[in-house]
Amino acid sequence: MTTAIIVQARMKSTRLPGKVMMDLAGKTVLEHVLTRLQTVRGADVICCAVPDASSSDPVATEAERIGVLVFRGSEEDVLDRYYQAAKMCGADRIVRVTSDCPVIDPFVCGEVIKLLKMSGADYACNNMPPSWPHGLDCEAITFKWLERSACEAIKKFEREHVTQYVRNHSDAKIANLSGPGKDVVHHRWTIDTPEDYAFFKMLWPRLPEGSASMDYRNILKIVEDDPTLAAINAGQDRFEGLKKSMAEN
Repeated sequence: MTTAIIVQARMKSTRLPGKVMMDLAGKTVLEHVLTRLQTVRGADVICCAVPDASSSDPVATEAERIGVLVFRGSEEDVLDRYYQAAKMCGADRIVRVTSDCPVIDPFVCGEVIKLLKMSGADYACNNMPPSWPHGLDCEAITFKWLERSACEAIKKFEREHVTQYVRNHSDAKIANLSGPGKDVVHHRWTIDTPEDYAFFKMLWPRLPEGSASMDYRNILKIVEDDPTLAAINAGQDRFEGLKKSMAEN
C-alpha cells in the first residue's frame, strides 16, 4: 500500500502572486514545506502537483531541485490534477497539503495518515471542525474516494478545493484528528497575503534549530509569548478562499 503526499503549488495567487517562491531565511516557502514533508512517518512518496502552464515552470524546477516527484496538470481543475498525480504515483492513499504552509508539522501529518489507516475511514483530516492553528491543515483520502470524487464532482468549488466532495458526501466514512482546541484556532500560520509573509519574516529568526523548529508546540509558545507576532496577520478569514469559490457556483 503506497501513501503519497501530494502538494499543490503554483505561481498564480490572487492576493500574493509567487508566494511559494518567496524567500524565508534563504530558502523558498516551497522548500520549507517539502523538506518538512520528507520527514513524515508513514509516507512513501512526496509529489508536487504543479499546473502545466508555463507561468508555473519555476515551481516545477524548484520541486525537482529539492528532490521530489513533479506532476504537471490542470491549473483550474485541481481535483483532476490530484487524481492524475495519484495515478502517476501508484498511490493507495493520498495526503493533501497545500504549498503555502511553511511550518506544517510532520508529526501531525503522520498522525492523520495513521488515523486513516487505523480507523478504516475513507477520508481523515484535522479540521472538521478546526482545532489547530491555520497552517497545520492536513487531509488524507483513499484512492477509491479520490477517484470517485474526480469522476462525480461537478461543482466548481469541489474541483478547486479537491476534498469538498468527500467531506460532504453521506456515503463517506470520515475521521477527524482533534487538536489543542478553540483557544488556538485563531492563529494564522499560512501565507496568502503580504501580512502573512510579514508574520513569517518576523517569526523565522526566533525558531529553534533543527527538528525542534518543526514541532508546532514550539511555534505556539513563541507566538503566544509575544502577542505582537500574531497581531501582524490577525483578523483574516481562514475560509475566505472556499467561500469565494462556493459563491461562484
